[in-house]
Amino acid sequence: MADLPKEYYRLSFIAAPENAHIKKEMEVSIQAGNLVGKMYDALRAQYIDPDSDDTMKSLNVLCVRLVFCLYAEDAGLFGGHAMFHDYLTSFRPENVRRALMDLFKVLDQRPEDRDPYMDDKLAAFPYVNGGLFADENIEIPRITAEIVELLVTECSEGFDWTDISPTIFGAIFESTLNPETRRSDGMHYTSIENIHKVIDPLFLDDLQTEFQTIQDIKVKRTRNDRLRAFQQKLASLRFLDPACGSGNFLTETYLSLRRIENEVISLLNDGSMVLDLDNPIHVSISQFYGIEINDFAVTVAKTALWIAESQMMEETESIVRMQLDFLPLTTNAFIHEGNALRMDWKEILPPSDDVKIFGNPPFVGGMMTTDAQKEDMKAVWGKVRGLGELDYVTAWYKKTVEYMKGTAIQCAFVSTNSITQGQQAVTAWKPLIEEGVHINFAYRTFVWDNEASQKAHVHCVIIGFSLQERAVKRLYDDAQVREVAEINTYLMPNRNVFVESRSTPLCDVPYLKFGSMPRDGGGFVFTPEEKKTACQKEPAIAKWIHPYLGSREMLNGGERYCLWLVGASPKLIHDSPILRDRVLAVRDFRLKSKAAATRKFAETPALFCQIAQPNTDYIAVPKVSSEKRRYIPMTIQTPDVIASDLLFVIPDAGLYEFGILESNVHMAWMRTVAGRMKSDYRYSKDIVYNNFPWPAPTDAQKEIISKTAQGILDARNLYPDSSLAVLYDEVTMPPELRKAHQENDKAVMTAYGFDWRHMAESDCVAELMKMYQKMTSTT
Repeated sequence: MADLPKEYYRLSFIAAPENAHIKKEMEVSIQAGNLVGKMYDALRAQYIDPDSDDTMKSLNVLCVRLVFCLYAEDAGLFGGHAMFHDYLTSFRPENVRRALMDLFKVLDQRPEDRDPYMDDKLAAFPYVNGGLFADENIEIPRITAEIVELLVTECSEGFDWTDISPTIFGAIFESTLNPETRRSDGMHYTSIENIHKVIDPLFLDDLQTEFQTIQDIKVKRTRNDRLRAFQQKLASLRFLDPACGSGNFLTETYLSLRRIENEVISLLNDGSMVLDLDNPIHVSISQFYGIEINDFAVTVAKTALWIAESQMMEETESIVRMQLDFLPLTTNAFIHEGNALRMDWKEILPPSDDVKIFGNPPFVGGMMTTDAQKEDMKAVWGKVRGLGELDYVTAWYKKTVEYMKGTAIQCAFVSTNSITQGQQAVTAWKPLIEEGVHINFAYRTFVWDNEASQKAHVHCVIIGFSLQERAVKRLYDDAQVREVAEINTYLMPNRNVFVESRSTPLCDVPYLKFGSMPRDGGGFVFTPEEKKTACQKEPAIAKWIHPYLGSREMLNGGERYCLWLVGASPKLIHDSPILRDRVLAVRDFRLKSKAAATRKFAETPALFCQIAQPNTDYIAVPKVSSEKRRYIPMTIQTPDVIASDLLFVIPDAGLYEFGILESNVHMAWMRTVAGRMKSDYRYSKDIVYNNFPWPAPTDAQKEIISKTAQGILDARNLYPDSSLAVLYDEVTMPPELRKAHQENDKAVMTAYGFDWRHMAESDCVAELMKMYQKMTSTT
């Protein structure tokens, strides 16, 4: 409460859950992106070879130049209103192509270098500088009357470009990219809201707090001295986005710094006209550095920053009540074209304490990377064990850590949540932690939507890290933020513990195995109707057709059956037309496989390729389960039910084991260390089950857990018409089942010695990690 007067801005979300100005900018910018898409399509249709690399480069540069001209005429940068519009309309459509070529040339010429006899319409345009109109021998196609109409009527007369958000200008980039290219390169456009999730806790919150403290100084002279020093501090910062795309992070950061600086300028001048001839603006786009592999994106990023500079200069002009010259451009952002993973960042920006690194590097998954990306990973990571499991984005973490050594540089990246789960939480992070990395703040998994016309729905985390530990760390989870002492690589408020893959259980418990794998092309599988028909035709084969259970049937209901011919005589198969046809189909399927191992199994076509079916009752565990469920639904099955390879099976396990595994304790462990498929839980043998620290209960506690486990099964049986998916939906979970789980949770937590009344899940995980460390240190 004592800090409320200076921290009140943190509560602004209560009164303004969505900034109306940002919403308007977003709507306008998306409209602009749609216009550019139409412009792009119309121009592309005029090229002789529209799919060639040279054409694509020319088309992209042409689009950016046209957008800059449209913005410049609306923003008054060209000196007069509608200058570009009037220039175009002064020519017949067949002459517009030559007119554009002449204009682009003039915009790149200093007045003293221009032809003194040139047309007055051209001479009126200012010198732009900055390289946007530099002669790159770009190819401009024939400009049709329809294209002129589009530019003049829709893009110029029908749209005001001054309200475009230079940050969301990146959506234009995505609107002109092939969707397949966007997916393969792992590029996603980040919204302003999500950009601030990165830059606010990284540095902007601290700057806002410092600025507010200075404003509270009562002595004007002292306050002004501090304001000037603060403005110099703003101008001394350097920002690097090593996968900058179209510059969204850099542009929004520039805008945020300039808004603060404009407040500083306003306070220093008390609303009076500035008489000092020096430029009152110290923050510059030359403080911003980026690396981007796509040449068009580099151009877009530079242009977006110029637009941002223009808009913020206009705000400054209104504060100091004097006109400032924007053109010709005298500053430039340092956006470098190239592969960031093969470049020396120190040559682009020498590392120092005033550097902030941020961004949204591409994440495309370990199994989805191209050969070139795999070579990038080897070049960055070297001979790291398990390299093929790592997501491409982890290479940026490794490069950043190498860059920041010996400095207090702070970094934050948006990443796929997979790098904090399963084996990646060990393979990627263990060497980084050994280098001295500290996680200073983090956003746990959230669904991140972009703002382009084709939205990307990605499950992300945000991780802020450095080699210098912050005294206060913040962990963001949904709308909540907690100050914590530690954040580990699983993004939990605990010490770093690396749960590494192990082939056998840590404790003396039954083994978990994969279910049986058919590789049959569907030859062994029967629908209920097919089973009924087959048994009517050949009653003798009924005993060889068993219920067949995969994760889908187990969770969502439905019947499926399979041939299980273990122990069947060759004569039985030979004499049965149905069995023989089925087995032949399996054999043919396997023989056609490209995999040598599968072709080898064609020698035993009557059997599953991998047989793991228990001959006792067993616990069945789905490999993947929705993250919306509090508990992964498991079942106890009899040996005549064949478990597919989409299930795990635990033979020789009973009610006690079932009760432990269905408890909130085991689920807390699973949620922390398991991998994900999108956001769904991906249960595993070597990470989740084999590393789980089991309790050491008394016989009486074991008996209680067995009873509460049976209570869960009994509660399910009250609703025979409901699937497990329905029963474990948090909205439709029946009270009897919820109560049964709560009783089981209490029994299991008591066996661990945990306080079931007050212990939070994070505390439970912390205790399990301590148990894990103790157990692994003695094995």
